[in-house]
Amino acid sequence: MLFHVCSYTGASGNGEGITLARLEPETGRLEALGSVAGPNPAWLAFAPDGRHAYAVNEIDEFGGAAQGACTAYRVDRDSGALTALNTVGSGGAGPAHCSVHPGGGHLLVANYGDGSLAVLPIAADGSLGAATDVQAPAGPVGADRAEAGPPGSFAISGHDGSHAHLIETAGRFVLSTDLGQDRVYVWTLDQGALRPADPPFFPAASAGAGPRHLAFHPNGRVLYTTYEEASQLAVHAWDPATGRATLLQQLGSLPPGFAGSSFASALAVSRDGRFLYSGNRLHNSIAIFAVEPAGTLRWLDAEWTRGDYPNHVALDPTGRFLFACNRRSDNVTLFRVDAESGRLAFTGRYLPAGSPNMVAFLPG
Repeated sequence: MLFHVCSYTGASGNGEGITLARLEPETGRLEALGSVAGPNPAWLAFAPDGRHAYAVNEIDEFGGAAQGACTAYRVDRDSGALTALNTVGSGGAGPAHCSVHPGGGHLLVANYGDGSLAVLPIAADGSLGAATDVQAPAGPVGADRAEAGPPGSFAISGHDGSHAHLIETAGRFVLSTDLGQDRVYVWTLDQGALRPADPPFFPAASAGAGPRHLAFHPNGRVLYTTYEEASQLAVHAWDPATGRATLLQQLGSLPPGFAGSSFASALAVSRDGRFLYSGNRLHNSIAIFAVEPAGTLRWLDAEWTRGDYPNHVALDPTGRFLFACNRRSDNVTLFRVDAESGRLAFTGRYLPAGSPNMVAFLPG
């Protein structure tokens, strides 16, 4: 099983760029195979056919402008090796996330630094063109402190301005999170441009919560959001026909009774929709939830990541393993997933990787 790890570089971290690695499923052995250099590759997204991949370079200046960059790669389907095709501006500062529209013709980019969202055309050879659309959603910033955070929390990060953290396609809609504005925006993609849906956004479940990442239940009708500063999760009923979200539940991502500071990171939902996993930075844990029949969540347990500051947690395509990218301890740790109970068992395996931010799997 081949996968790639994006790592922060230079002044931002100890990484080398994008590392190609292999997992031997029977033994759990992890092996780094090589790396592709690049400045601060914060996220990697594959085209639907797996023949091309796209990284956002989380920098603040490119091409003489105040923007980050996006790099296109050709993917060797046999070896997983990446070959750079071209690099273009991201349309905004400090891009943190990207995704390929299911049609394969556009790359969607969330620029964390200035909160803008960009649409970049993908050419027939997989290379990227200049942004055809850049949106900068206007709105007030949220509260400095998360009102629903744990007792004694001093988790303060992005409420100094607009900060787009994620952009993903959901059927005929596109969703983006704005951590600074405490909003999840809803768009449609029309001829290479983002158009606001009606309504154009839904607010965070609590003031100052800081929406970060999203994940859908496999049925496509339940949406999960993780809130970075509140260390909370929200469950929404999602209407794929209208793009409307109805709040069903909000609950903490930390063990009951926890007091202090932590920052929630990423979400992963099991393929059968029975379990959800959420990363907790500072607490350095992976929260495990059972998914009830209506899609709401029930706390089960928290598993120590065996590392420091898990910026990303992800299930492999088979659902048998969970990876934790521990940014501050320079490693990726591996857990086996019990399909019946949802519990995690540490394999004892570490992949050394400087300042890892996320793991991406080559599509089947």
